[in-house]
Amino acid sequence: MAWPVTIPAVPHLVLTNAAVPACLLAGGSVGAPPVRDSEGLVRVDIAFGDGRIAGIAVPGAQPAPAEAARVDLAGAQAWPCFVDMHTHLDKGHIWPRAENPDGTFAGALASTGADRAVRWSAEDVRTRMRFGLRAAYAHGTAALRTHLDSIAPQAAITWPVFAALREEWRGRVDLQAVSILLLEHFEGLAGDALADSVAAHGGMLGGVARPSPALAAQLDRVFALAAARGLALDFHADETGDAGAAALRAIAEAALRHRFAGSVVVGHCCSLAVQPPGEVDRTLDLVAAARLAIVSLPMCNLYLQDRTPGRTPRWRGVTLLHEMRTRGIPVAVASDNCRDPFYGYGDQDMLEVFAQAARIAHLDRPVGAWPAAVTRTPAEIMGLGSGGRLETGAPADLLLFNARGTSELLSRPQSDRIVLRAGKAIDTTLPDYRELDPLMAGAQA
Repeated sequence: MAWPVTIPAVPHLVLTNAAVPACLLAGGSVGAPPVRDSEGLVRVDIAFGDGRIAGIAVPGAQPAPAEAARVDLAGAQAWPCFVDMHTHLDKGHIWPRAENPDGTFAGALASTGADRAVRWSAEDVRTRMRFGLRAAYAHGTAALRTHLDSIAPQAAITWPVFAALREEWRGRVDLQAVSILLLEHFEGLAGDALADSVAAHGGMLGGVARPSPALAAQLDRVFALAAARGLALDFHADETGDAGAAALRAIAEAALRHRFAGSVVVGHCCSLAVQPPGEVDRTLDLVAAARLAIVSLPMCNLYLQDRTPGRTPRWRGVTLLHEMRTRGIPVAVASDNCRDPFYGYGDQDMLEVFAQAARIAHLDRPVGAWPAAVTRTPAEIMGLGSGGRLETGAPADLLLFNARGTSELLSRPQSDRIVLRAGKAIDTTLPDYRELDPLMAGAQA
């Protein structure tokens, strides 16, 4: 089979002999149960009709109109499009003008704050966010949640830009947004005003939960603001190697204390990996009871955590993904930062995220259901219905990889992937970094 295969632009199409992770097939989508291989892949035929999945069946059993075109994938993998549920599009691609001086978390905060103070006009933010969305779309992401720096006066600039981009990208990338700022900024009338603005823009409340004697009161305030407006919550917590950092536990306790009915997501949770087993068990018991969802950001955390100039890092910075999943806690992995002081690399490519997560956190042997962490699980957390899975009746939004197994998939960047939206192949040309040069005036060459 020559790759890339040609996907004809026709109303009716059948992809035959596709290898699909079984965890990404909706229950009942396949009539006769397909046989899983040792990596959890199954062989199926996938029929499209008028831009939607018309049926999924074991090879040879799929009925299709006589006029349907057929493309034999010969065991190449087919996945649903990616869901990237924790990004920072508003920070993206400022690295050329705002490098991190020493690679540390403190350096990232200082460089980003200085750049934001003088550079983040509406046009600057819009151009960089749109660039990130173009990369995500070309790589095969269909839904994305971004955190937006919301300290005054930036909130008044960035949130309207986001709202306009959400409409501009509707039908290509489903967008959600969350505020990010220190929790103490929710106190007083300013907190009410920000929560009202987030609600008016269809966003979610979020912030950085830092260890503090005031943390419980700060969380009570944010939970109350969210409950009064019917908003979901999404926090940054414990992005540190300090074993004493236990904001995740405090968030779980607050969710239980408030009997909060909405979605609560917590990102990072790095310190959990360096805490004693008893502390871990107590925290995860609370997380499960509070029905929190966790998102891990393995590339950014690997980059920032345990960094001291001239010293080799001793740990990876990733949270306890296996232990969480064993307890039934929903776990996703996501991009986080791209080419900014918090992470100097990245391209909104969720396949890279999955590949790096597999290596960093040992999401293999077996791979099993871990492909759901970049597709189905974040879609469920974000309330996206059939997103992130292959299901009869769902939009025919798929990724096709010239890889028959996990080793082939993760050993190469799959830059020749085929992205199908509504059953049609899209242009996967990535945006050129040179387009951002006008925003980098005064940056070091």
